[in-house]
Amino acid sequence: MTTSNNSSTPDDNAEVLGADAGNTTEKDPSDWVTGDEPMTGAQRSYLDTLARDAGETISADLNKAQASEEIDRLQGKTDRG
Repeated sequence: MTTSNNSSTPDDNAEVLGADAGNTTEKDPSDWVTGDEPMTGAQRSYLDTLARDAGETISADLNKAQASEEIDRLQGKTDRG
């Protein structure tokens, strides 16, 4: 069994994948391709719970990106993050 260990060194400014790529699972909501779509059912449900816990009311008209930002804010306020 032969194992190939092909590796290349990327340019300093190049985007990378793999071990040196950092956290690639988190993306700024303002950079989301679908960020302007209506929030998901899961986001709506979780925001409802967080808002109740925080004693706040939140618009139900949020898009996905806005909902994500509100979730982050309320998680910090309610110690659920």
